[in-house]
Amino acid sequence: MPNMRANTSIRVRLTIWYGGGLALIMLLFATALYVVMARALEDQIDRSLEEAAVAASQSLEEHRFGPFLLLDDLAQAFPELALLDKFFQIFGPQGQVTLQSANIKTRNIPLSQTALQSSLQGRAVFETVRFRDEIPIRLLSYPIRHGQTLVNILRVGTSLQPEKEMLARLVFVLLIGSPLAVVVSVLGGWFLAGRALRPVDDITLTAQRIAGGDLTQRIETTSKDEIGRLASTFNNMIGRLEASIRQIRQFSADASHELRTPLTITKGETELALRKPRSPEVYREALESNLEEIDRMSRIVEELMFLSRADLGEVHVASDPVQLDTLVQEIQMQAMVLGKEQQIATTLGQVEPLRVSGDEWRLRELILNVVDNAVKYSLPRGTVELGLTQDRGMARVTVQDHGIGMTPEEQRLVFDRFYRTDAARAHAQKGTGLGLSICKWIAEAHHGTIEVASTFGQGSRFTISLPLLPATSVS
Repeated sequence: MPNMRANTSIRVRLTIWYGGGLALIMLLFATALYVVMARALEDQIDRSLEEAAVAASQSLEEHRFGPFLLLDDLAQAFPELALLDKFFQIFGPQGQVTLQSANIKTRNIPLSQTALQSSLQGRAVFETVRFRDEIPIRLLSYPIRHGQTLVNILRVGTSLQPEKEMLARLVFVLLIGSPLAVVVSVLGGWFLAGRALRPVDDITLTAQRIAGGDLTQRIETTSKDEIGRLASTFNNMIGRLEASIRQIRQFSADASHELRTPLTITKGETELALRKPRSPEVYREALESNLEEIDRMSRIVEELMFLSRADLGEVHVASDPVQLDTLVQEIQMQAMVLGKEQQIATTLGQVEPLRVSGDEWRLRELILNVVDNAVKYSLPRGTVELGLTQDRGMARVTVQDHGIGMTPEEQRLVFDRFYRTDAARAHAQKGTGLGLSICKWIAEAHHGTIEVASTFGQGSRFTISLPLLPATSVS
């Protein structure tokens, strides 16, 4: 059974469930309709018998002298009875037949004890009787009293043949109509299920093409229903997957390129030093150069490992209160040392006493990397301005330099991994192109952002935005 279910298409299962559910509903509806119709016909017959009994009892009062009836034949007093679909009987108080209409087919319909006892108590009673293979008869025994004394029992009866024929026609219609309705509905369900599941087939074919390596495939859909939303979600997922794979390929190419350069330099200098005997000073210079390149490769590998662990969610970020103004002041002192060689001064602008929630060590790394970049790409004897303000519940750390700047296209790519502008490569040979990618990750891990505004040849302004703690100031 599990294998059979697995091999059955959704369209077939939907059609089977739809047809089975509709068949059950039709069965319940037909049963309820039959029961309601039979009860309605029975109530209608009973009302008709009761109305006839009341009318006949009133007519009988006109032919009564005391407790006695002054007629011998009901047909003489009521000639219209022969044309009705009902028959009448009049019994004495002991249950013996006194008179009966001529249209009665069964001559011997005795009064039952139930009817007799009910009449003695002054209550009318309905009964259904059947004689052998004849059609059932519906009877109403209606007591006629003179004062407090039961003088006669009027019985009105009618055949249930019309009711039986009507119910038989109803059953015939239900037996023919219900299966036909189920068949038509199943065919319609099969058609509608096919139309509804057609986008699923498109999704399947697209997924197969994607599995073959074509990540440019997309599902075309214009509907806004559940299938349309599924297709849109699938397209978004494939878009992100394509971007991720493109980024991985670019990442691999960039990593290979960045590592190839120091390896080539190391290998070349080592081969050159070993080509012929050298003085100790030459060997020392070669080893120092190799050590610099090894340090560069180590830094690249460490930063790659950090970003890799960050992508996997393995980097823990604390959520402790951090006095951001104190941190900015400490970084300004460190930046003075970083810019000493090129005579680049780092000054403090407006610094407000603000606190944020986060990892102090990571926040220090974030701000220091941005300041280090500003110092690195500033012109000699330039100035880097560091500030801290608050704006709409956010702490804004700004780092402004007056260095080489960036074009608009470079600003869009500056936070990508391994990206370095041509001007940056020419201005500073050292650098991995991963620092700003790490800065972006740290800022987003603290529910913040990092943005850049730059003018080529005039400098850049980096803005780090971090959510403030509810208590934003200190005394």
